[in-house]
Amino acid sequence: MFTIGCHLSASKGFLAMGKTAVSIGANTFQFFTRNPRGGTAKALDQSDIDAFLEYSREHGIGIILAHAPYTLNACSKDEKIREFAKNTMADDLRRMEAVPGNLYNFHPGSHVGQGIETGIEQISAQLNELLTPELTTTVLLETMAGKGSEVGSRFEEMKAIIDRVDLKDKLGVCLDTCHVHDAGYDVVNDLDGVLSAFDRVIGIDRLRAVHINDSKNPFESHKDRHEVIGGGSIGTEAFARIINHPQLCGLPFYLETPNELEGYAKEIAMLKDLRADKPAAKA
Repeated sequence: MFTIGCHLSASKGFLAMGKTAVSIGANTFQFFTRNPRGGTAKALDQSDIDAFLEYSREHGIGIILAHAPYTLNACSKDEKIREFAKNTMADDLRRMEAVPGNLYNFHPGSHVGQGIETGIEQISAQLNELLTPELTTTVLLETMAGKGSEVGSRFEEMKAIIDRVDLKDKLGVCLDTCHVHDAGYDVVNDLDGVLSAFDRVIGIDRLRAVHINDSKNPFESHKDRHEVIGGGSIGTEAFARIINHPQLCGLPFYLETPNELEGYAKEIAMLKDLRADKPAAKA
């Protein structure tokens, strides 16, 4: 089954997000756990959660993905910022257990001049503090574009973080097509080679989700600016190969393109049409 969705506003609760997803042809969605710039999260409503879980079962909504706020930086050289990152992620993971068995995605962070090795050590240390055997949520490290002092633009950096974490079964990776393209992994002309490198360095079993975004910037630009599908330097033909690749086609795909709901609906319909396993037309 093709699991495809987009980023939705969580302001009206889980049930509203589920209904919005279905209304635009999606069968999953992503949402920010709180304001993307940080702050206090909205209180959970158990009646809303119960209604959402029932609605999901009725409408076939697949695994959903929560996105941490952008301000979460586990490898800042400012101890207060690192503490904010730890406390925010701890709260997010507690809240995600209300909808068990889903995904939580975060940007590894920026070392801000401390160096990659220090950044890797700080990120893995935070994960070791927060991951517990009882956690049902899988925490995803997102591949990054490599702007500034970002950690996670190379597969080797992801592996180094994972290697230092004790509860590795709680960890996965979210591959962002715009980010890896901007980081210098050629998903346009050598998708097989990129996935082979991922498997060799990290292990393809760690890949749990795909952020499907075109890029406003050229290959290896290290810029990280998303574009609508087919409107950037990756292009529609490459996305057809991505969503149909045997090592990717079973994963959930989440659009983060610069769009409103109408635009997301068009992109979802287009991507469904590009799928090789789309349902046959009725006679």
